[in-house]
Amino acid sequence: MLRWQFDLTWSLFEYHLERLEPADFLWEPAAHCWTVRPDADGEWTPDWADAEPDPIPVPTIGWITWHIGWWWTVAIDHAQARTPRERTEIRWPGDGDKAVAWLRDLRTEWLAVLDRLSEADLDGVAPFPWQNDPEHTVAHMIAWLNAELMKNAAEIGQLRLLRHACGQADASPARSSTRR
Repeated sequence: MLRWQFDLTWSLFEYHLERLEPADFLWEPAAHCWTVRPDADGEWTPDWADAEPDPIPVPTIGWITWHIGWWWTVAIDHAQARTPRERTEIRWPGDGDKAVAWLRDLRTEWLAVLDRLSEADLDGVAPFPWQNDPEHTVAHMIAWLNAELMKNAAEIGQLRLLRHACGQADASPARSSTRR
């Protein structure tokens, strides 16, 4: 059932991935938003705060794709008993096509993880995101990942649709936040 749920969620996500345009990724839907930016070394890094800001910034599609890549990379690391990478080690690839390819590669890695799990493995204590809380199993971790992916896919889809519905397909990010 978990694999079926993942496959369904991925098919909904793929619907939006196939339709994303390069300018969709860094479109800023509001003045108060989080995005990904090149640092002094040309590495793309996400906006971040250790404490949840209030109000919460509206993320760009670029930021959401980084966010998916971050939590999914860490989930795969945990599921494969590797030392999980730190958030700061997970970089956005630098453009939309590379981000989509990165997410599709993570899907392939995740499917390999799912394919090797036995019923006994699913009942094991989840290493992530609850840090080995005995109340949560690997099956819970998979269900969490499915839910997180579905939420992020919906966010990306909504931002993509909003940008195009507002006539922002040709607008620069700086002007986009002032239109309603």
